[in-house]
Amino acid sequence: MKLDILAFGVHPDDVELCCAGTLMVEMKRGKKAGIIDLTRGEMGTRGTAETRKVEAEKAAEILGVQIRENLGMRDCFFENDEDHRLQVIQKIRQYRPDIVFCNAVEDRHPDHGRAALLVKESCFLSGLIKIDTSLNGVSQEAWRPKHVIHYIQDRYLNPDFVVDITEMYDRKMQSVLAYSTQFYNPALDEPETYISTPGFMESIENRNKMYGRMIGVGYAEGFMSDQMPGIRSVFDLLTP
Repeated sequence: MKLDILAFGVHPDDVELCCAGTLMVEMKRGKKAGIIDLTRGEMGTRGTAETRKVEAEKAAEILGVQIRENLGMRDCFFENDEDHRLQVIQKIRQYRPDIVFCNAVEDRHPDHGRAALLVKESCFLSGLIKIDTSLNGVSQEAWRPKHVIHYIQDRYLNPDFVVDITEMYDRKMQSVLAYSTQFYNPALDEPETYISTPGFMESIENRNKMYGRMIGVGYAEGFMSDQMPGIRSVFDLLTP
């Protein structure tokens, strides 16, 4: 299966929080999209790797993505080394996306920036014909995505562009709330964490509202690009 967009997240729920609305907007336009989580999020204070797996599957169903996979890298301890790059390259060559989304270039959680660099470098290396990978015993052809785009996470980073997700905002939040062990849930007897407070969920809404206000819409998601974004017509620009 060839995908138009492949979204990587180092932890299950990264994609939902940061670019789920954009994925759904593009899928509504006929594009094919998938998600690959690098780790199982097993070091998270709340829940377990097993509950995160169930939650990720539920979120994927809400989003309607074509595929969702988990590479099983070690949460907090994966490295940007040859072995981990080859795992990412194999998936890029398998699904041949034109656009790759990945974690923020820098953020509060050190896994985020490290994953961003891992995926970015793997996208470039995936285009080198002398790097050998195989899938089910069959040699893979080189493939380099046209764009690597970083979504913005906890820290505020100035976006290179924003995407109107107003029509998909409610479903985006449904996919986020599929992670019932991770976010605010007074029914659970779990330790409170940075992301489990009501204020964290409010910050997600406020961020999307702020980006939306920049272009005169209700909600938007912000992104940073490794290369200068271009448009085909000045009439593609949205203004307040």
